[in-house]
Amino acid sequence: MVLKAEAKKEIIDHYRLHEKDTGSPEVQVAILTQRIVTLTEHFKKHTKDHHSRRGLLMLVGQRRRLLNYLRDTDISRYRKLIEKLGLRK
Repeated sequence: MVLKAEAKKEIIDHYRLHEKDTGSPEVQVAILTQRIVTLTEHFKKHTKDHHSRRGLLMLVGQRRRLLNYLRDTDISRYRKLIEKLGLRK
């Protein structure tokens, strides 16, 4: 369930903060969100794939930690990212 290079580059271009940004929390959360969406679609067809489900849970936890970090350091960036990704209600 790896992202294609083109898709990853497009996500980075959309969420980066400056020209050479590839590792900011916003970019990392966006990439993780795309991987989570891809895995979720995979599980609709392959319901008994429990090994990949563990990986999904690890990705969700990693995204949660990054979002908590962003919330604690800069609440406005956190709110803007949540709005862009549509993660909350």
